Amino acid sequence: MPENRRAVDVLNKDDLILITGAGGFIAGSLTRYFRDQGFTRIRAVDKKPLGEWYQRIEGVESLSMDLSERDNCYRAAEGAVEVYNLAADMGGMGFIENFRVECLRSILINTHMLEAAYQAGAGRYLFSSSACAYNIQLQQDPKVRALKETDAYPAFPERGYGWEKLVSEIFCQEYWAERGLKTFIPRFHNVFGPHGTWDGGREKAPAALCRKVIAAKDAGEHRIEIWGDGSQTRSFMYIDDCLMGMDQIMHCDDLLATPINLGSSELISINDLVSMIEKIAGVELERRYKLDAPRGVAGRNSDNTMIKRILGWEPSIPLEVGMESTYAWIESQYQDRKAGKKTIS
Repeated sequence: MPENRRAVDVLNKDDLILITGAGGFIAGSLTRYFRDQGFTRIRAVDKKPLGEWYQRIEGVESLSMDLSERDNCYRAAEGAVEVYNLAADMGGMGFIENFRVECLRSILINTHMLEAAYQAGAGRYLFSSSACAYNIQLQQDPKVRALKETDAYPAFPERGYGWEKLVSEIFCQEYWAERGLKTFIPRFHNVFGPHGTWDGGREKAPAALCRKVIAAKDAGEHRIEIWGDGSQTRSFMYIDDCLMGMDQIMHCDDLLATPINLGSSELISINDLVSMIEKIAGVELERRYKLDAPRGVAGRNSDNTMIKRILGWEPSIPLEVGMESTYAWIESQYQDRKAGKKTIS
């Protein structure tokens, strides 16, 4: 079996770790992950005002800066030993399909952050890519073949967000090839869990459906609107698996400048996901399908052959287990909002 290394195995506890996008879901959770392991110098950066961050972690240097601006990237990278770049304008399909320019502009973040990390002498740099980089012609059937890393070419990614990810991957590869900056490129497949966006237009399917079920149950209406016809299939990765995967990928030199899937291989249709949430909630709802709503590709799943071969590991937390904790957290957020308390949007 491979000897997997993590940050705790290779870094000193006072080495500076930079995490961008830390006001959001995944990067905020990553900040807590490293803080819980005893790292004492973490710099967290996000363009949102500090009061709007999803998680503020005690003892972390938290900075509100727009990293699409070059000078801010240089400030953020000062002294960093490792850089985790998760900053991007993104959301669920409703956001990705309707705000392509904002998604494309995220290429400025990675372009400036790479150069800033290189100039700062950082040892390792992780770029959070996405399964949206894959050729959409391979995702036209709900019974989709699981996507392998090589399926990104010939290139035909999702417009806007997918192209930004694919081009940014190339930047990472060239910084390793030409300048020797160790870069790592996990392609995320639909990450979900507590402390994520659950309302407002940027939320992804698991959170959006939980909110809709909770709202229907609360109102006693027993109806739910589903985008598309419900036949779309996806795999969804629980946040704890994502954090562990990033840590291992970042510290595996066999994966230098090599895009790799980081996702669950547990495929489910949207209709079946709704049924799972109904079971958790203890309700049955009438389903109304909004066929003209953004729905994304017909099917997408993660082929985990490569990550199992190289790391001897893959995301394995069952979807229903993750959905139970996610539903409970969103329900508490819903009730807090109803009571007039501040919540994550």
